Amino acid sequence: MAQAGAGLKWGVERRLEFIEFRLFWEGGVNRADIIEMFDVSVPQASKDLTLYQERAPHNAIYDKSAKRYIASDAFTPCFLKPDPDGYLSQLRSVADGILDPSQAWLGHFPSFGVAPSPAREIRAEVLRSMLSAIRQREAVEIRYQSLSSSESRWRWITPHALGFDGFRWHARAFCGVDRVFKDFLLSRILETRGAKPGEIEAGADTDWQDEVTLEIGPHPGLSDAQKKAIALDYGMREGKARVKVRRALLYYTLKRLGLDVDPNSRAPQDQQIILLEPLATYSGTYANGATGTANARA
Repeated sequence: MAQAGAGLKWGVERRLEFIEFRLFWEGGVNRADIIEMFDVSVPQASKDLTLYQERAPHNAIYDKSAKRYIASDAFTPCFLKPDPDGYLSQLRSVADGILDPSQAWLGHFPSFGVAPSPAREIRAEVLRSMLSAIRQREAVEIRYQSLSSSESRWRWITPHALGFDGFRWHARAFCGVDRVFKDFLLSRILETRGAKPGEIEAGADTDWQDEVTLEIGPHPGLSDAQKKAIALDYGMREGKARVKVRRALLYYTLKRLGLDVDPNSRAPQDQQIILLEPLATYSGTYANGATGTANARA
């Protein structure tokens, strides 16, 4: 794969990857596809297709009736590694309105649907301030609306990272009021003002720096056939899969996987997976009680 693109400029290699993407996932590609996606001239698109044939001579066959190149039976990727997650993430991004269909590499969208998530409004100036503070290692004053207070309040925080819990984006930061590292929802930061040198280094946030590896397996109450299906769903090997997560994100990970409750409190078909070791094995912070982690969320 690396040899196929050796000596090529980035833009050219990118277009060859696109040609291969269309050949692999959609079975064919033509000049118009390249022109539309990259806004290049007709001669340039023709040159790209010719170059692709030179670099991967057995991958594409020109179909005169369809006026497009189609993938051959001997097709072997040369410029990219086919990635199902990458393809499906484009579908999801389009569905969520994150990516305009014209910017996706997909030419023909299959009929698809995505379970919607409520939109979280994050102010551009807020995210810009967080990114600047992280980059400059500064503290920034924010007006934050927490669940524990009826009124928003100003406080200084020193952010050092961004975190995503599967639904919402957070700023991981040292809180100048509570003197601990906490997660601040970006959507609850109403405005920012002022900056000053940061109070503490990111390395002091041990819950962020430390990683935990969860081991999960099929619920023992499932039948052998059901366990096999769950193993396929989660890519398990020998009845288990490993999930690596930052300790600071453990609470969200357990909640998202449905592992934050007694696995026997739901039917095996609903629970589906369990932790193979007691929770205390993975995290002293979380094992000391949910409040230990929950209090780290603003």
